[in-house]
Amino acid sequence: MGNFSTATGTVTFMLMIISRFIFGKFGWGVAAAITPTVILLTGAVFFSLILLPGAWDPVLAALGFTPLFMAVLVGAAQNIFSKGSKYSLFDPCKEMAYI
Repeated sequence: MGNFSTATGTVTFMLMIISRFIFGKFGWGVAAAITPTVILLTGAVFFSLILLPGAWDPVLAALGFTPLFMAVLVGAAQNIFSKGSKYSLFDPCKEMAYI
């Protein structure tokens, strides 16, 4: 659990630095859309690994992973990146919308 929290903090910190440029170049609308996009993409990969493991067999065989192990890794990545993007992009956009 400590590694998960460390990874979440690291990703959030890096996205906080990058978010400055995202807000400046694209505005808060694009920045607010990044969090749902991250959740959609990682969720689609996660559920395809769970529901259609045969579709991933060639890729996973080359990597030496099982579909279940890869689903665990993708699920962890989904949690880490969705929390990081929420904390660094979505929450500031929410505050901007209130102002």
